[in-house]
Amino acid sequence: MYPVHIEINTETVFIDFLPGSYNMFITVDRDGYKENGKYKLPVTVQDAWGYGGIVVYVSMIGYVAYDLACPYCAGRGTKSPCEIDGIYAECPLCTERYDLGSGYALPQKGVSREAMRQMNIIQSGGKLIISQKQ
Repeated sequence: MYPVHIEINTETVFIDFLPGSYNMFITVDRDGYKENGKYKLPVTVQDAWGYGGIVVYVSMIGYVAYDLACPYCAGRGTKSPCEIDGIYAECPLCTERYDLGSGYALPQKGVSREAMRQMNIIQSGGKLIISQKQ
């Protein structure tokens, strides 16, 4: 299991990243924080972004966060971060698509048998704190 610790400030840096702003997302990996694919901030030494990076998404059920590694490819030892296209995350290797908009990141094509790995989110004082589930 790879460590995850990310804090997203929705009061000063990501002020448009609010519940109800459906289909907005923030990705975090070694290259930094990106909001809807556009670079915003570098990562810090306190940040940890899992195996394939993390996506935090505003779905119909609220904030959800997942490791971007395709579970199908990761299970075979291949690190393959999914690419986000609207409400879907798609693996560039196996082409499986995961539905982020539903709030569960379930596979859509049937190649993978499991959803993307979900993270914990705590909302506290204008911050979203993302960590791995135990």
